[in-house]
Amino acid sequence: MSNQPTKQKLWGGRFTGKTDPLMHEFNQSLRYDQRMWAADIAGSIAYAKALNLAGILTKDEQEKIVQGLTAVGQEWEQGVFDIQPDDEDIHTANERRLSELIGPLGGKLHTGRSRNDQVATDMRLWLLTEIKHVVRGLKGLIRVMVERADKEKDILLPGYTHLQRGQPIRWSHLLLSHAFSFRADLERLSQLIPRISVLPLGCGALAGNPFVVDREFLAKELGFSSVAENSLYGVGDRDFIVEFMMWASLAMTHVSRMAEDLIIYSTAEFGFVTLSDAYSTGSSIMPQKKNPDSLELLRGKSGRVFGDMAGFLMTLKGLPSTYNKDLQEDKEPLFDSYDTVSASFKIAEGVIATMEVHAEKMREALTMDVLATDLADYLVRKGIPFRETHHISGRAVALAESRKCQLNDLSLEDYKQLSDKFSEDVQSVFDFEASVERRESIGGTSRKMIERQVSVLRTALEQMLPEEKA
Repeated sequence: MSNQPTKQKLWGGRFTGKTDPLMHEFNQSLRYDQRMWAADIAGSIAYAKALNLAGILTKDEQEKIVQGLTAVGQEWEQGVFDIQPDDEDIHTANERRLSELIGPLGGKLHTGRSRNDQVATDMRLWLLTEIKHVVRGLKGLIRVMVERADKEKDILLPGYTHLQRGQPIRWSHLLLSHAFSFRADLERLSQLIPRISVLPLGCGALAGNPFVVDREFLAKELGFSSVAENSLYGVGDRDFIVEFMMWASLAMTHVSRMAEDLIIYSTAEFGFVTLSDAYSTGSSIMPQKKNPDSLELLRGKSGRVFGDMAGFLMTLKGLPSTYNKDLQEDKEPLFDSYDTVSASFKIAEGVIATMEVHAEKMREALTMDVLATDLADYLVRKGIPFRETHHISGRAVALAESRKCQLNDLSLEDYKQLSDKFSEDVQSVFDFEASVERRESIGGTSRKMIERQVSVLRTALEQMLPEEKA
């Protein structure tokens, strides 16, 4: 028999039996949490410096640990890190490799630190870094929508409520309505960041750090805005993950609603837009088909992201205080939500940038009945209360329908029978361009208001949240 000591897990001192192989696989999270390697290395380097300040490590020991951790990080970056069967998670894998590189000194790094505060720190640090990529993707989507809206202000189409034609609007107005939802998503994300940027490191397993490490130093070193004031809260809180997934669920709902509009408008029945071949697929049996699969996937992915959030909430709701192994289930839904929302913004940007807009088809969809409100407004300007003018306009619509003609085909005599306030200038109502131009209050669909909306969004893009540079 070998005289070599049995290799122990980091937590294995009180255990004499071996872990069931299936249990090891069930417990292991390295297959997915290894994507946090950079955050884990950064947190450990900062902690080594804090241990030096606390007198636990000498300056020389700190430097050797930092050099070793840097080398471990380079292995991950170069794709040569050798994962071992007993590596449970990114934390144990990095510490194991550190000790291989610098010897028993590596064991000092964990002094006063628990995987409980370590993983909570890694998660927050990882998310703070990755949010910058989300911001870049969302801003890219908003930009392409704003630029397209600015160039296509002349295109008119019906605005719909209940999927029934309501009033004429500018195509740009519709695009910008979705862009403003995404701007609100940027605002919500900015409000979330301070609650993510709370440092758990130094909370220990649950009761705090017994070596009086300088946690404010750690926060500054790692770029956190604040320090978790309560150690129980620090190691057990995952609200920031739930909040991000709630945010992602709402942002994807906005993506889905925009996708639904474009799916409808791309049908042969509407024919308002045609998707680029790059974002469409065909049918395996019907050669004529051009399916908006990109938009349908965007619509479907919104349900996936909501499911990630709802599933983790069900895990979280029944947990007792501080750390429980159930919390390991936070990573996969978070990573999936992040990956899905990031990809979705890029796909949506590509769809908007490359789709063809059919201005003539949109214009053809405008029928005179969408000016019925304008007809009522015409009489308001003649001094009749709106509730009465609404009724008169409705009777005009009914008359035109009974004659199978348009509102502008009715004669002046027809209108005078409805109200003596009608005169020859009633024909000025039946002008789609004039109708949209009358909507010149803030929020309206006139050219001036479209230009205002474009300006507001451009300013917001410049002012809200920094982007991760390519």
